[in-house]
Amino acid sequence: MPVELRILAWGAILGFVHIMLPILVKTWAYGLKWNVGARNDTQPDLGPATRRLERAQANFFETFPLAIVALIGVVVANRTSPETAWHGWMWLGARALYLPTYWMGIPALRTIIFGVAVAGIIDILKVLLLG
Repeated sequence: MPVELRILAWGAILGFVHIMLPILVKTWAYGLKWNVGARNDTQPDLGPATRRLERAQANFFETFPLAIVALIGVVVANRTSPETAWHGWMWLGARALYLPTYWMGIPALRTIIFGVAVAGIIDILKVLLLG
């Protein structure tokens, strides 16, 4: 199996982390009854750290489809290479670092890490489109 597909599988696992982490924080604060209930009632705000988790989640799911297109694209086009694998790992590593950095509220570093992830996707797309 091409390494690019393994990277995507790890990306999907990271996606689950992005989904579960805010829910776990809210369940810890609001209780299991809230978690298994309809969640119709408005709950008190849990503060900026929880909101940052939710924004990090939204950001991940805004960019994950682009990584999917790039990584599956090089596999389908038979353009995988050590370069596309490296840039795929670069994307995944940066995305893994992005979550705790955003959660902790470190804005400048978070932005740099996001840029590294985007650069990884762009570099894969260059290989896909330009060979």
